Amino acid sequence: MTSPRAGSLARPDIRLAGDWTLLAPAVVLTLLGILTMHTFGQGASLAPRQLLWLGVSLAVYVTFSTVDMRFIRRTPVILAAYGASLALLAALLVVAHRVMGAKAWFTLGPVSFQPADLAKLALLALLAKYLSRRHVEIADWRHILVTVAYVGFPALLILVEPDLGNTIIFGTLWLGMMLVSGVSYKQLGAIILAGLVALAFLWFGGLHQYQRQRILSFVNPAADIRGAGYNAYQAKIAVGSGELLGKGIGYGTQSKLRFLPEFQTDFIFAAFAEEWGFVGVLLLLAVYGILFARLVDIARASATNFDAFFTLGVLVLLAAHLVIHVGINLGLLPVTGTTIPFMSSGGSHLVLEFGALGIVTSLARHGRAPRAEARTNEYLGG
Repeated sequence: MTSPRAGSLARPDIRLAGDWTLLAPAVVLTLLGILTMHTFGQGASLAPRQLLWLGVSLAVYVTFSTVDMRFIRRTPVILAAYGASLALLAALLVVAHRVMGAKAWFTLGPVSFQPADLAKLALLALLAKYLSRRHVEIADWRHILVTVAYVGFPALLILVEPDLGNTIIFGTLWLGMMLVSGVSYKQLGAIILAGLVALAFLWFGGLHQYQRQRILSFVNPAADIRGAGYNAYQAKIAVGSGELLGKGIGYGTQSKLRFLPEFQTDFIFAAFAEEWGFVGVLLLLAVYGILFARLVDIARASATNFDAFFTLGVLVLLAAHLVIHVGINLGLLPVTGTTIPFMSSGGSHLVLEFGALGIVTSLARHGRAPRAEARTNEYLGG
């Protein structure tokens, strides 16, 4: 006879499943973004299209959370995804047309796809796989350099597009994963020093003139308010004019009257702050906090090191986007064109974010094997 335990492992629960404590905050954030980008009759609105993308993203989440996604632990699968993402990034430089000065999107009729989003997920899985076996040996510089190479290839291709914002996201994702793996303070200091040297080379040989101008305008935005410093200046006006309770939904003059450029994407936090005020911003950050806390809980209960690293990697990726986007909108960081998770307009990043949550849910749901057995299988490559 088959024991109850063996039977439960042989026949996993195939009911439609989802983690509502993980999904609900993401849906709330997306709806807040749609509400903020809606123009309420003052010109064309991107809200209906974003609602459609929300439907697609929810379908992706349900599919991933229901299917057993443990196959992504396999090295061939991860390497195939990583290689495909590099091929797509390289193809961009050859066949893509420039949009807002960058070759960052494939456009098929009304649909645009940004391969950098797929590359983030592939890199996250690759780092999770490598660190799940090597985190106890992370003091060896050889392993650190291997991870640098993993992130360096896609980051370099994205920088050439040029897309400085996503390049910074890739670097932040790598740094966050290294911190999670337990890198020492000495190694961290050496990494930061190497990063500063790389930034110096980047400043003189890698950045375009308009990118350097954006950084200079960040240091002194008043020097070119009508030029490179315009976006940052208008964003700070929008955030400040929201005061305590905001101007009300649909009454944001900076965004609805188009004083604030790209208020649906790069500056949607400023548009939200103008309409909802300081209290609304606190509530928004609280929703993000609930989502991040849930990811931490899932990581702690993970059956394998890979599951834990992957879940924490998703957290690092979302947090990096959030911190950098908010920092740009508050004038604390140079303008680099970075979206905020779930809220900014766009389809590819929204599908990626809900897809990542779906994978996390599936790994947590199907990781029912005893921890010792699961970790042994992981070490042996199962």
